[in-house]
Amino acid sequence: MMDKLANMAMFVRVVELGSFSAAAEVSEVSATMVAKHIRMAEERLGARLLHRTTRRQHLTEVGTLYYERCKQVLAEVALAESSASELQATPRGQLRIVAPVSFGSHSLVPVLTEFMALYPEVTVDLTLSNGKPDLIHEGYELGIVIGTVDDPNLVARPLCSYRRVLAASPAYLERYGQPKHPEELQQHSCLGLSYWRHHDSWHLLGPDGERFKVAVQGRFKANGGDALRIAAIGGVGIVLQPETLLTEDLHAGRLVPVLPDWSYIPSPVSLVYAQDRRPTAKLRHMIDFLIERFGR
Repeated sequence: MMDKLANMAMFVRVVELGSFSAAAEVSEVSATMVAKHIRMAEERLGARLLHRTTRRQHLTEVGTLYYERCKQVLAEVALAESSASELQATPRGQLRIVAPVSFGSHSLVPVLTEFMALYPEVTVDLTLSNGKPDLIHEGYELGIVIGTVDDPNLVARPLCSYRRVLAASPAYLERYGQPKHPEELQQHSCLGLSYWRHHDSWHLLGPDGERFKVAVQGRFKANGGDALRIAAIGGVGIVLQPETLLTEDLHAGRLVPVLPDWSYIPSPVSLVYAQDRRPTAKLRHMIDFLIERFGR
């Protein structure tokens, strides 16, 4: 195999430099050795690769095809070797990441700080956005997507599902009562995300897999989960937000679970990145780290 690769490399060099003597000079071998490489390749293939005269040489039809294939093979070999070296390299440089606002702020940032403590030569540029990211055109190396991923140019690695729970302040529940079934939410003030297409109905999943869709309305809407969380703490109504966003308030008693056996139908979460044939050390290490922390 090594002889084949050496023959291929010499053949490509002869074609690109235009002569045996030029290839010999660059390779620091004799022209006779260059000719031997070409002859070995021709004998193995059973076909002439070059038409040679005393003044010039040109590719045969077989030689033209073989030249293109040789370049591809040699490029793959170079890529494999450089990738192997890259895997052993120390992660360094900047990583641009995009993630949903609540997940990014409350779940992702603590994990990113752990990663940066482990790899001090890595810097992170995190964008928080609830829009669907366009990694390739916007220049992000990694993204967190809640929902389905249908872009064929992206690799999607599944993470733990996104769970949203219901909560309200003790004062609100003391005044209006704790609902016993999702249908009772119709008589309550339910805080909604103004940009969410399901803001007027909640699709809930029960303890035995029962699904229930309930129409909701409320006195307050906002385009951010933190705003709804604060409104709920203030007693304005019942909030439906990611568990990670409400955990501290629930533990502190500022909020109380509502219908604790029910949650919004979980959404798939994916770690996405471009189909890069040569991921850098920083990217590969970050992918592995996030899969370890958030993977199923």
